[in-house]
Amino acid sequence: MIELKVFGYLIYGVGLNIPSSNDSGCVLVTGVTAGIGRALAYAISDPPSKPRVIAAGRRQDRLDELASKMDTIQVNFDTDKETIKMFVDDTIAKYPDYETWFQKPETIDLDKLLSELNVNYTSTLTIIPYFLPHLLKLAADGRPCFICPVTAGLGITPGAWVANYSASKAALHSLCYSLHAYLQGTNVHIMEIIPPLVESELHDAEDTTKVLTKKWMPLEEYIPVTMDGLTKGDFQILSGVSLAGLNRSERGKDEMVMKGLEVQKSW
Repeated sequence: MIELKVFGYLIYGVGLNIPSSNDSGCVLVTGVTAGIGRALAYAISDPPSKPRVIAAGRRQDRLDELASKMDTIQVNFDTDKETIKMFVDDTIAKYPDYETWFQKPETIDLDKLLSELNVNYTSTLTIIPYFLPHLLKLAADGRPCFICPVTAGLGITPGAWVANYSASKAALHSLCYSLHAYLQGTNVHIMEIIPPLVESELHDAEDTTKVLTKKWMPLEEYIPVTMDGLTKGDFQILSGVSLAGLNRSERGKDEMVMKGLEVQKSW
């Protein structure tokens, strides 16, 4: 039986009674045609369990390059909710055992603020209610399921030079806290991937690659750290300045959010 887990990949951590990405037999990764999403898709397909990876993105030429190792779906998430709903329905129909979703926006356009907000936040907010009933059903049958959004360290400590990008990532970061609390006890788990500045060809379009090369974390260093967090079943997977930013300002916040939810239930 095919199992799907985590925003890409799950495993039970040694000595830990918690689900992890290695538990997944079938994983959906969106935004796979460049950068972190592409690297994660390859990494998720490599564990000994050899999960079935479904790679979704908008660039058909890049999807063709992935097709020898994983299933591929061409889709544009920067679109209307009817198209997103159709994508979800078709995916569940074709892959009924899918139980893990990794979301990684593949394009950034700072000249189109509404489009950026949609790609980084609204599209994710739209797609979750469509997938969640399917995941909850599998989880109720005893199969741990995962949603693994990719946010950013700038969602914790905003970059004033990319204000809208930071705000959109902060919105998704906040949503992850709420979903993590709300889904406690359901066997559907949130695993938020919070990268620092990481090597990506997406910076080529902004002509900043030469400068950022001196500052970013190489993908070959970043991906193993991220996969380790997924393997352990961590709620938040951080490294570099993202980890430092969260340590300074947000340690214990997840517990406060869950306590707040419990208080609200007594109203």
